[in-house]
Amino acid sequence: MKEKLSVNHMKAFKIETSRFIMPYKFAVDEINTKINILKEEFTHLHDYNPIEYVTSRVKSIESIMKKVARKNIDLSFEAIRKEIRDIAGVRVTCSFTSDIYRIMDMLESQKDIEVLEVKDYFKNPKPNGYRSLHMLIEIPIFMSDRVEYTPVEIQIRTIAMDFWASLEHKIFYKYNKDIPQTLIDELKEAATIATKLDEKMERLNQDINVYKEQDKELEETDFQSLLENTNFKIPDKLLQTFIEIKE
Repeated sequence: MKEKLSVNHMKAFKIETSRFIMPYKFAVDEINTKINILKEEFTHLHDYNPIEYVTSRVKSIESIMKKVARKNIDLSFEAIRKEIRDIAGVRVTCSFTSDIYRIMDMLESQKDIEVLEVKDYFKNPKPNGYRSLHMLIEIPIFMSDRVEYTPVEIQIRTIAMDFWASLEHKIFYKYNKDIPQTLIDELKEAATIATKLDEKMERLNQDINVYKEQDKELEETDFQSLLENTNFKIPDKLLQTFIEIKE
């Protein structure tokens, strides 16, 4: 009898756990879809795509439980939902620092996204030199029997800072002791180098865009002059082809 109760209890717990996690998975899918639509639009309709790549994840139950224990959160799904806001996460990596705010504006403008909080670590870097923009948003997920307003943390950062942050995480992964100050200083110096690289590439991009605009204006002027030239004549065969296509 006790064994049967235990099995039933485990089944009920599994169902409740799935019911808890599923909205976060669907929220990540929803945000990924929105970002992929933006990528497709920029790829096909604009000269430049600011989004390099996107990664996402939903915390495992094991990871959530570790955070619950570390933060001494009440062991209930309601409390976990309220206290842990980064169960669903999406990271957008872009080319230049100016792209970060451009992407943020595009996401903010979508009517079904509510921005709960923004942490701008570009304007206010962390002590270790980390620079990124974190958005905590909420999005409605329509389940069969309810609507779940689900939080998603979106991190937006440049290629250079993503490189630094990814390696910083690997270097100190599962190392819980005090880190020597010399290593902390060297990592901060590396973050500063990444920041300077971002600034330099941003400037170079702005400079080349000026040349691109000048070339575009020159090409348009040359083409207009060609059309206005009385000696210019479209070949008869080419003209006939245009007429046939139009018909």
